[in-house]
Amino acid sequence: MKMTFPISRRPALLGLAASFLTAPAVAQDRRFPDRPIELLVGFAAGGGTDVTARTFARFLEKEIGGSVVVNNRPGASGEVALAAAARARPDGHTLAITNMPGLVTLPIERSTPQFQLDDFAYVANLVSDPSAFSVPVDSPIHDFADLLARAKAAPDTITFASTGVGTDEHLALVLVQAAAGVKLTHVPFAGAGPMRVALQAKQVEVGGLNVGEVTASQNGVRMIAQGGARRSPFAQDVTTFKEAGLDVIMGSERGIVVTKDTPAAVVARLREATGKVCQDPAFIEQCRVQFTEMDYLDGPAWRTRLAEADRQFRDLWQRQRWSEA
Repeated sequence: MKMTFPISRRPALLGLAASFLTAPAVAQDRRFPDRPIELLVGFAAGGGTDVTARTFARFLEKEIGGSVVVNNRPGASGEVALAAAARARPDGHTLAITNMPGLVTLPIERSTPQFQLDDFAYVANLVSDPSAFSVPVDSPIHDFADLLARAKAAPDTITFASTGVGTDEHLALVLVQAAAGVKLTHVPFAGAGPMRVALQAKQVEVGGLNVGEVTASQNGVRMIAQGGARRSPFAQDVTTFKEAGLDVIMGSERGIVVTKDTPAAVVARLREATGKVCQDPAFIEQCRVQFTEMDYLDGPAWRTRLAEADRQFRDLWQRQRWSEA
């Protein structure tokens, strides 16, 4: 049976009046952006995060209808840029590209964290890039098994470079050390670019560059293992930690956040534009040629995944405080 309800003229008129009252706010949201958008990167130029951010910025400009300026603010393993984004004016004009696990681990490991997960509205995750261990191309370390054997025979004598405490490559080191019963000396850098230079110059013996960072430019370095759940399509000949007998999976997720009090309509606009970017064949191709795996996840679904990661890393922190490893 079809049921109908009488239409009251008075509520209809009230609804019309309400639409006039809210029209300026809606129009204001529709004018977004009204100035250049700033995209903060927490690491030095030249690394995988920076490359992803600059590629995304070019495509976001087309979808959002305004300019996007990338601003590198390296420091504190990415915390400087994320804290700046959390404190930014809530109008959608300051974004940050995040790194997982740093986005989750920094508030756990710091005694006075500069941000919390709830300080952001989550636009979308863009890509994933497995952690990897690399050595100089002519290193005497032949492969991953050789590295573990040398580290076991002489603890704390092999240097391992990362982009900071709590980053994916540092946590890969922590987990590999625990699983293999070895100990390397951790050397943090401000970004993948400076770290790679140090590795090529043999100032450090092993570098925690991501798969995409190595395969995009293999000059001077040689990947010996990576932390994906399976072999990477970009490095089919490189073994995984799991294949080497270690129950370790680790990588970097890169996504976009904005401060939590940003108007819902602006967040929705950013999500819509980002979704279109991640569906754009040209963007997908750019990620492919940069050896970065697409891993698009819209804001709400991404936040759910981060909540689970937060639980897992808090459990790990109770067992082993990685800032001390």
